[in-house]
Amino acid sequence: MELTAGLVWLLVASALVLFMTPGLAFFYGGMTRAKSALNMMMMSFVAIGTVGIMWVLWGASMATSNKDNFFQIFANPTSHFGLHNFTEPADLLKVGYAATFAIITVALISGAVADRAKFSAWVIFTPIWATLVYAPLAYMVWGGGLFSADGWFGQTFAPVIDFAGGTVVHINAGVAGLILVLIIGNRRGFGKDPNHRPHNVPFVMVGAAILWFGWFGFNAGAAATVEQAGLIWINTLAAPAAAMLGWLAVERFRDGHPTSLGAASGVVAGLVAITPACANVSPLGAIALGVVAGVASALAVGLKFKFGYDDSLDVVGVHLVSGVVGTVAIGFLATPAQGTAGLFYGGGSTQLVAQVLAALIAMAFTAIMTFIIAFPIHKLMGFRVSQEQEVVGVDLSLHAETAYEFGVSGRGGSFQPLHELITGKQLDEGAEVPATESVDVTSNGKKSAAGKESVEA
Repeated sequence: MELTAGLVWLLVASALVLFMTPGLAFFYGGMTRAKSALNMMMMSFVAIGTVGIMWVLWGASMATSNKDNFFQIFANPTSHFGLHNFTEPADLLKVGYAATFAIITVALISGAVADRAKFSAWVIFTPIWATLVYAPLAYMVWGGGLFSADGWFGQTFAPVIDFAGGTVVHINAGVAGLILVLIIGNRRGFGKDPNHRPHNVPFVMVGAAILWFGWFGFNAGAAATVEQAGLIWINTLAAPAAAMLGWLAVERFRDGHPTSLGAASGVVAGLVAITPACANVSPLGAIALGVVAGVASALAVGLKFKFGYDDSLDVVGVHLVSGVVGTVAIGFLATPAQGTAGLFYGGGSTQLVAQVLAALIAMAFTAIMTFIIAFPIHKLMGFRVSQEQEVVGVDLSLHAETAYEFGVSGRGGSFQPLHELITGKQLDEGAEVPATESVDVTSNGKKSAAGKESVEA
């Protein structure tokens, strides 16, 4: 079989989506504290390893359309074990494309438990979660399962419209992140410690740019026609742009100033919202959807302080909220030219009901299954680092390395918490430290007049 233009595009799109996971690593790595940056990036990178291998061995088989399935929830994991028995020439290309979705979905969850999750527990959690949660939901929506036209739900209500992953990726990851937060608990000083803020906003913006770039492959990789690809490309431009402006407007009226972090977060919120709807709404609908998603997520990220759950990097506020917005909005905004019409285009409420129910079922399924997976891991080996390790920083305590050299030690400078861990003695406020061993980060690397360490990364 010759390599057609469509297959070349699928190759390129697969590479773009895989590149999104390192982009997410930058996005999350910049949002966390300096002493947790490497760990945060490692949690994304290791998902490529664990989920990539799982997908080749049995994940693709579980998510692939197959009459041999378990109650329309997942296909037989042994039918294509190790990717054997695929007969179509392009099958392996499609498997590779699907693998990149599974990888980044798992990586997205990690942002909810930044600064405090055990890396070993995370490595164990990722392939199990991808097996028992991601693969079944992918089969239910895309593989001919429960939510498809041939599935019980699709025939009873209506087939769920989710072109690129509103339920499978974003609602899934958002709910899983929330369950992990509730199991593991909040960071030390959550809501009180002013140092719980992004340490490198340029990293965040670079990460957001990579994500936006890769998202054109994420959304348009499965486009069937030139017309559909064009519509998806424009919608993937318009919705994030509108969401960014919506988020910045909320910041301007609520806080008095727009922020770089808000711009980056707004872009991601818009990308999340347009993901399920990218092939089914008009460009004007994409703009409206983006504005709603940007405003909704900008307001939702503050709920963690009100309700007391430490969603560290706003996985719930951005991915769950905007994922729900995008999934449900299809019931209103879907155009008849692209298939089933939404409520605003004379299609009635049938599709809207199906979208709402699908979102609720996906949330319940993910919540229950994530708890079943994560709670035993937490009880048997602990999903959370010790308080001492959290204070020192998970980079140094779990990986024996740090992202930056603030001093002359070659491994991150003389942090006060590190001094306490090594010596067992608290460094008094008035204690003198040699000027050659201290750096004041806020003064661009100049030594403080008293020679006292002023870094709290």
